[in-house]
Amino acid sequence: MTNYTVPAGTRIGHVHLKVADIKRALDFYCGILGFDLVQTYGEQAAFISAGGYHHHLGLNTWESKGGSPPPPGTTGLYHTAILYPERKDLANALKRLIDNKWTLDGASDHGVSEALYLRDPDQNGVELYWDRPEAKWPRDADGSLKMMTQRLDLQDLLAQATN
Repeated sequence: MTNYTVPAGTRIGHVHLKVADIKRALDFYCGILGFDLVQTYGEQAAFISAGGYHHHLGLNTWESKGGSPPPPGTTGLYHTAILYPERKDLANALKRLIDNKWTLDGASDHGVSEALYLRDPDQNGVELYWDRPEAKWPRDADGSLKMMTQRLDLQDLLAQATN
């Protein structure tokens, strides 16, 4: 182990998911969540983004066409977290999920953020969330971060939806 620390500006650029069916995955990520389709590679891969970035999510069937999700109790991706810029954007995502009768696995207020948890059509975990401003993050008396998991009031969140 070294004393090296990753630079503060480092971020996750994209996530690439193995899916069983590209069209079905695009129907979810573009049709329900609202991502833009940037490029496809035949019927084997697609790249999607928010706001014109080259891609935030890659979807492919190179090793998974027609496949099934890994069984519980195995290693792999727990979830992909999609960060929305404002609470109203998360509210709009929740409304679209409800309008499309998409099931939530859970919804939590973590103090620093509010989050919705669900599964995509291939059973990949997806977290949709927004961060509260850092000045409002809960802290202990010594100033250390105090995250929590409490029930998220979905009706209060939905009241913020603008579309």
